[in-house]
Amino acid sequence: MDISHLPTIRVATSDLNGQMRGKRLPGSYAGKLGDGAVRMPLSSVNVDLWGADIEDSPLVFDSGDADGVMRPTDRGPVPMPWLAAPSALVPLWMHHDDDTPFAGDPRHALARIDARFRARGWAVMAATELEFTLVDDRSDALAHPPHPQTGRALAGEAILSVRQLDAFDGFFTDLYAGAEAMDIPAQAAISESGIGQFEINLTHQPLMRAADDAWLFKTLVKGMARKHGLAATFMAKPFADDAGNGMHVHFSVVDGAGHNVFDDGGPKGTALLRQAVAGCLAAMPASTLIFAPHLNSYTRLVPGAHAPTGATWAYENRTAAIRIPGGAPAARRIEHRTAGGDINPYLMLTAVVGAALEGIEAELTPPEPITGNAYAASGVPQLADDMGAAIDALAADAMLARIFPSALIDNLCRTKRQEIARFSTIDPALHWQTYLEAV
Repeated sequence: MDISHLPTIRVATSDLNGQMRGKRLPGSYAGKLGDGAVRMPLSSVNVDLWGADIEDSPLVFDSGDADGVMRPTDRGPVPMPWLAAPSALVPLWMHHDDDTPFAGDPRHALARIDARFRARGWAVMAATELEFTLVDDRSDALAHPPHPQTGRALAGEAILSVRQLDAFDGFFTDLYAGAEAMDIPAQAAISESGIGQFEINLTHQPLMRAADDAWLFKTLVKGMARKHGLAATFMAKPFADDAGNGMHVHFSVVDGAGHNVFDDGGPKGTALLRQAVAGCLAAMPASTLIFAPHLNSYTRLVPGAHAPTGATWAYENRTAAIRIPGGAPAARRIEHRTAGGDINPYLMLTAVVGAALEGIEAELTPPEPITGNAYAASGVPQLADDMGAAIDALAADAMLARIFPSALIDNLCRTKRQEIARFSTIDPALHWQTYLEAV
């Protein structure tokens, strides 16, 4: 895609919260991007939700707030169809001056895990299911969106309602057109159980591409909603008395011959699948901060709210945190169902597939799969039930220290402690104003 003729372009990388941090440039600057002409402070990928420096970060005063070099990834440029004027976004990631990856960049964390799989001659294929809620944010209290035809606020659940989807036909038509223009493989859309809540699936892609697509798609959804006079949010729990937003990921692993290493020709899957499940279960409690990265996230992770709170697995059972779907053996895969929609896709996928690889390398054995209602299961390891406990668990876990760079874990924990402190000064009834589109 030639972008040099455009009046302006955007260049951006993902910070630890998944927000885009970058610059607006003239299109004529496009030819310089590959030469490292864009520089940004290393600390820019480690700011809080409001975009403020982390007060005790070693990346700021202790190091002179040094710059890093921004390099284009292999995912851009892509158009920005939610903007009125033609423009393009070039995704970047952070490097040091000697071109070594910056360990605090979440995309580099995922690339490290991807490289570990590839060193074994394997490739991870992943697909995401993203839930979001359309809302009306024009007053001091968050409200359900107006029906496009009547103007009255939506009321009542509309699970799998085609009528509800078609009521927002203009939004979804533009959303799918935008996804096609950005080469994002948007598949089925459904009306979910929450009021104004929808889910769109992105089809299986190589691991890095799947993460890039999820990151870009969240921005597309929010931007296109604004274009249609609405707001879209991936908050884990936009309304206290309604359904929360999750992000499920399905993944499989293929070898050099293209064979799914989880496929044994039957419904149970291979020993490698069970080892991967065991790794995911072992890492899940300490990964809570990755799957639930905000104070609002913990209002979703409560018993009976259709969000897993215990580290369980099962075959064809949506109450378990890890589900092995049925279907053709060649498509045998793992579905990880714990994360909220408010996650950073790079960190979330790093935690999930990194834990699976840890399980395979250590040849871990999972417990027996759950049958029946996993929400009612007793004696299973639990996720952290508040953000403070989640920070402590992440900081102390040995398996996650092998999955993530230590600097990234340290930066993330500092960031989350600062956010907790700042939110304590804000009326809880107004927390949504910070979270709405930031997550």
